[in-house]
Amino acid sequence: MFALTCSNAAPETLTSLRRLVASRWLVLLMLAASTLLAPLLLAIPLPQAALWSIVALALAFNTLAYLRLTNAESAASCELFSQLLFDIATLSAVVFFSGGATNPLVSLLLPPVAIAALTLPGRQALLIALAAIVAYSALMRFYLPLPISDASRATRLHLIGMWLIFVVSAAMIAWLIMRMTQQIRERDAALAAAREQALRDERVMAMGTLAAGAAHELGTPLATMNLIVGELVDDPQLAPAIREDMALLRQQIGVCKHIITGLSRRAGVERLENTDRQPVDRWLDAVRQHWHALRPAVSSQLIVASEPPTPLIATDPRLEQAVLNLLNNAANAQGESQQALTIKVCWCDEKICIDIRDQGPGFPPSVLAQGGLSGFPAHAGGSGVGLVLTRAAIMQLGGQLRLSNPESGGAQARIELPRTQP
Repeated sequence: MFALTCSNAAPETLTSLRRLVASRWLVLLMLAASTLLAPLLLAIPLPQAALWSIVALALAFNTLAYLRLTNAESAASCELFSQLLFDIATLSAVVFFSGGATNPLVSLLLPPVAIAALTLPGRQALLIALAAIVAYSALMRFYLPLPISDASRATRLHLIGMWLIFVVSAAMIAWLIMRMTQQIRERDAALAAAREQALRDERVMAMGTLAAGAAHELGTPLATMNLIVGELVDDPQLAPAIREDMALLRQQIGVCKHIITGLSRRAGVERLENTDRQPVDRWLDAVRQHWHALRPAVSSQLIVASEPPTPLIATDPRLEQAVLNLLNNAANAQGESQQALTIKVCWCDEKICIDIRDQGPGFPPSVLAQGGLSGFPAHAGGSGVGLVLTRAAIMQLGGQLRLSNPESGGAQARIELPRTQP
């Protein structure tokens, strides 16, 4: 059975409806001008009462449609289908009272067919085309003829009218197709970006699984190392200098065990949505102190560049790890330089910004272009996937990672987070 079905409400249909309403204003203006000026300029008597009634009805309909769509967020295909049928009925009524199929205005039945073919499902588009064909066919037989006694003059007016309506129809169809094609391209670009993001998220999830497995497997050798180091520290014959090195090694083993325990907990039953909230400056300083326990040879300074009240930030482990990755990258970029890293935090009504700046050689062009979107080859300082994991974590929290090379030198990584975090 040939049944008419409506697609679900969609923003694309809403956009098409708004364009249809906008183009209908132009058509109504042209119909009103023709009704008003044709008797004066062309000496063609028209049934003014009937035509003005049709224009007024269409004007009221379009006004209601405009008000309906002003604050709408989506629309179903049936609404667009019904409005196109209304356009066909309106144009058919105007043409009926002004000469039928001999009136060049009959060509305005084509734009609704083009719009339907571009935007509606197949069955609805076919019904619009059939409605236009039926209307045109009926107007060839049923119409009120225009009282023009001079046949040659009628022919000239008809040709001029055909040219004018052809220009208007061609311009409308071209404009609609160009706008809808642009909409399709934008949608395809958004889908491609979503696919790329899904692939990156899949890679991040795979890395997370591997990290959880590595954390579980590294627990035993770290425990063994801690036991051996403890026995060496307790050896009374050990030289004081070596004893200090063993104590440092033991402390670093403890840090590694803390990191691995955190990885296992995050990959297990910990629920990230139940994280605590702290003032962003206090949280960032705690992360910085934790990082200094891992990199005691590197110095840094924390700058709070905004006035109180200080916004709260979720103590999310993903964000903490992202900041640690950026700090490590900045320290590695500086190399043996003794200059302190600059960590600056500021905020406004909409977002919180964390800047991490070093005094190294700056980001290479490839990193500025693709940093965090794809992995880089492994290098002496790491595996080349730190920025990918960092960007993924920040984007999951609704933020952005921006890399730049300031004019005064060095490199800067900026984390921008919404003030109201998920």
